[in-house]
Amino acid sequence: MEKDTIERIRKFTEDRDWDQFHSPANLAKSIVIEAAELLECFQWADEGYDLQHVKEELADVLVYSQNLLDKLGLDADEIVNMKMAQNEAKYPVEKAKGSALKYDQL
Repeated sequence: MEKDTIERIRKFTEDRDWDQFHSPANLAKSIVIEAAELLECFQWADEGYDLQHVKEELADVLVYSQNLLDKLGLDADEIVNMKMAQNEAKYPVEKAKGSALKYDQL
C-alpha cells in the first residue's frame, strides 16, 4: 500500500479516536467479518458478481489489516516476504506446479 494511503487510514482512525477500540483481537475479528462479507459477494455465483461491492469489501479487509499492522508494529512488506520465503520452501515449483495439493501431500 502506498505511504499516502497508509497515512490516510491512520488519520481517519486518529481523527475519530477509534484506536481505543482497535485491540489486536478486535481488529482480527473485524478482518474475518469483512472477509466473510467479501465472500458473500460470490455466494450464489462465481461470475456476474458486483465488482464495486467486491472492491468495497476488499478495501475494508485491507484497511483493518493495515490497522492491525500498525497496532502490532509490523511492516507489511517484511511479513509478506517472510511468508513467501516459507511458501517457496514448502511448495517448490518442480513439485507444486499445476497442483492444488497441500505441501505435505506433494
